[in-house]
Amino acid sequence: MLFMWFVYIAVLVLMIVGMWKVFVKAGKPGWAAIIPFYNMYVLLEIAGKPGWWIIMFFIPIANIVFYILTCLALAPRFGKETGFAIGLIFLPFIFFPIMGFDGSQYIPPGAPAATAAPRPPAAPPQ
Repeated sequence: MLFMWFVYIAVLVLMIVGMWKVFVKAGKPGWAAIIPFYNMYVLLEIAGKPGWWIIMFFIPIANIVFYILTCLALAPRFGKETGFAIGLIFLPFIFFPIMGFDGSQYIPPGAPAATAAPRPPAAPPQ
């Protein structure tokens, strides 16, 4: 039983640290990651979604759909693809820290795609 509490606390801390870094990378206050409901509102802002979507997170079943849509919109804001968004959906305690600590840059909504970090060139065939 005590071991499960340690696992729970470790996952919780990992998620908070990951979201904190993502928020800071996007130019938002990091402390917003520890405020319930406000952290989802800030996440919606970062993903480029309207703020009224926060209401949808209070409706059963709809909250799951809107969380998936938010993750699918959030990943491209950091130059990530759909596979990474699926990771955010199913394993957020792993993928938020990856997104927060990697070298990707935040691409604000409406910014031209050219501001995205360039991909390294593919290795020539040998």
